[in-house]
Amino acid sequence: MGPVGLEVSHRRKKSDTGQEMAGILHQRGDSPLMDPNKAITVSELNAYVRDLFRSDDFLRQVLVRGEIGNLRNYQGHLYFTLKDEKASVKAVMWRSDALRLSFVPSEGAEVIAAGSVSVFERDGVYQVYVNYMEPSGLGALYAALEKLKEKLEKEGLFRQERKRPLPFFPRKIGLVTSVRGAAIKDIVSIGRRRFRGVSFVVVDAKVQGEGAAQSIIRGINILNQVPELDVIIIGRGGGSQEDLFVFNDEALARAIYASKVPVVSAVGHERDVTVADLVADARAATPSQAAELVVPAAQDLLSLVRGYGEDMRNEIYKMIGGYRQTLSLLRGRPALERPDWFLTLWRESLVRSTRELETAMAAIMEKKSSALANVYAKLDALSPLRVLSRGYSLVRRVPDGVIVRSAEQAPRGTAVQVSLMKGSLVCRVEESKTGEAEDEKAGRS
Repeated sequence: MGPVGLEVSHRRKKSDTGQEMAGILHQRGDSPLMDPNKAITVSELNAYVRDLFRSDDFLRQVLVRGEIGNLRNYQGHLYFTLKDEKASVKAVMWRSDALRLSFVPSEGAEVIAAGSVSVFERDGVYQVYVNYMEPSGLGALYAALEKLKEKLEKEGLFRQERKRPLPFFPRKIGLVTSVRGAAIKDIVSIGRRRFRGVSFVVVDAKVQGEGAAQSIIRGINILNQVPELDVIIIGRGGGSQEDLFVFNDEALARAIYASKVPVVSAVGHERDVTVADLVADARAATPSQAAELVVPAAQDLLSLVRGYGEDMRNEIYKMIGGYRQTLSLLRGRPALERPDWFLTLWRESLVRSTRELETAMAAIMEKKSSALANVYAKLDALSPLRVLSRGYSLVRRVPDGVIVRSAEQAPRGTAVQVSLMKGSLVCRVEESKTGEAEDEKAGRS
């Protein structure tokens, strides 16, 4: 189909209102003064043009190829422009349609958009109302790139906590870049200007085109075998978006992640962030910036050392001042001015403690003596000897020593021992009288 113009007379519907509007717009009076009764409002004009767009079969469903620009997301609705080298057109995609997209639209992505063309009456601007969109050319590459980023992020390759710090003072730096490019010259010249003692180990690699990713991976693997290598810089000195896509290779990303030596990505493009940038331990927008990031300036090192020296000096003076203050306080202590004063304090404390101990011991002895006297009185009251002192005696049978409590236990002829208050008697029972016989005699009498 050839170019389509807005030939309104051939494409619009011949409604009465449309004919009337057309008559008003195209009518010319003989008078140089316009007839104000025939003027229409801006709203009427925009509504008329809107109807023209809607009545055109071609504009109801068009396919437009272009690059996304001025992309803005408002509550899920996408507002952007579609542009090529010569022109641009505004476009909008409602949230319900945007949710069905199989990719994430991004600034600069080339797409093919399907939709209708109409007029936004408020501003009098025509725009494309997109209901479907898919990547085209670089747009397809960007869609695949977004999926790769999402995959690697889920695997943890972009985590900040796994990134290694760059060495503070690298002595040996590895470069993976083209020896014929500008990047190597910038890095080496700036690095040696900042510090003469730094050395570089360069591995020549393709940085664009077919096989570039494998060439860079090979360079990383070679440098990982170099003894005492401090850091690796990979990159190139700028280029188009197509040229930079080599640094979005998945295998390259995993090689950077697996490197034993910290890696700095210096692709040379400030706006676009590649997968290599996200995986690397540090990112520099340009090779020159990478050199400044990795190699410390000699003057900066000297300033840093001087600063450390000044800090140490201040700390030493601070410590000395503290010790002087402590010594001054100690000098005023009585123990240092009069050592015998300290002994006198201890002597007085010892005498005081001795007196307190003697007083406490006397009180304890008195208390214990009183308690012992009470116990002695109780034992004395319960002692059999006290009973014997009142004229009673204790009779034991001989030889078994059984205490005789009744006459039946000592019949006539039994040998007994009688214990008195003082001394004892050994006797033989001549007559044994039981308690019952005594009771009968008492009754008779």
